[in-house]
Amino acid sequence: MTIEAELELAPMKPVLASKIPPHSIEAEQSVLGALMLDCRALEQIADRIAAHDFYRVEHRAIFNAILKLSNQNQPFDVLTVTETLKSENKLIHLPNAEAYLYELAQNTPTAANVLAYTNIVREKSILRQLISVGTDVAGSAFQPNGRDSQTLLDQAEQLVYQIAEQQQRGTGPVNIAELLSRANDRLNMLYESKGAITGLSTGFHDFDHLTSGLQPGDMVVIAGRPSMGKTSFAMNIAENASLKQSKPVLIFSLEMPAEQLVLRMISSFGRIDQQKVRAGQLSDADWDRVSSAIGVFSESKMYIDDTPALSPIELRTRARRVARMHNGLGLIVIDYLQLMTSPMSHENRTNEISEISRSLKAIAKEFN
Repeated sequence: MTIEAELELAPMKPVLASKIPPHSIEAEQSVLGALMLDCRALEQIADRIAAHDFYRVEHRAIFNAILKLSNQNQPFDVLTVTETLKSENKLIHLPNAEAYLYELAQNTPTAANVLAYTNIVREKSILRQLISVGTDVAGSAFQPNGRDSQTLLDQAEQLVYQIAEQQQRGTGPVNIAELLSRANDRLNMLYESKGAITGLSTGFHDFDHLTSGLQPGDMVVIAGRPSMGKTSFAMNIAENASLKQSKPVLIFSLEMPAEQLVLRMISSFGRIDQQKVRAGQLSDADWDRVSSAIGVFSESKMYIDDTPALSPIELRTRARRVARMHNGLGLIVIDYLQLMTSPMSHENRTNEISEISRSLKAIAKEFN
């Protein structure tokens, strides 16, 4: 480039102020030049990159102008992008806008490589975000402000996961031929099972017969009025998955303390009257059943988290931790949905629950 615009760099953390964050000005210029050469190039990258991925502020302004024109079904070339920047008073970042945009277009030979340029820009953006998070984590460690190390670890993991979550945009449209191949493989697997349960058995035979078990990636909501046995039903399914099918099971008990939940499970598995368990009035035979239940549960891969008011991000982080220990999870139980919180502010609790439900469905798909 022969014409250099005035640089305005992204804000930098004080700890790293002496170092230049990772970036590629050439790749950013090539992406923008390719878009102005061929409007169709945006279709290849629109779901792979965002304005904040650009290092230079003027490049963010140009990209936002291109997106605005695209949303209005207008062409985005040097002239239209320049006029859009003028109308939005963005030229403070780019005094010689028209000349600079011409340079971008002229120095980009073809739009054919726009995806490769975009991947470079995105890679550098992720590295900058990791540096920023690392600086935040270091700052929190120096000044914990009353937070213990486990809390700091949880927060650090959430910050890193938020970066990783930006990558999870799916693969985009898939040709039906590939989907037909997958469907055929699934049909063959179902045929070979000869009518057996194809998902995770709940232990309730009629329910399993109707559903073929809980299928991977499904989110199942157990609905009912208070004190109708929803928790007991869910715990019975969890016990069956963990004890009889040796599946790793993670239970989030947002209402009931973990110890109380375990006592209920011991009572259920040992077929002991819960009233006798609560009162501690156990016979010798009851103690034998308790010992037997404890022995069985101690060999299982069941985990209970009774942290209240979890957000979907916190839940996913903790689920990932357990999944890494066992190379996956067979079942996640949340008791119950309305006690979860969302980090996003909402004027309406219904909207908040809807957002939480969408997040939980994404978690179900992620852990399969």
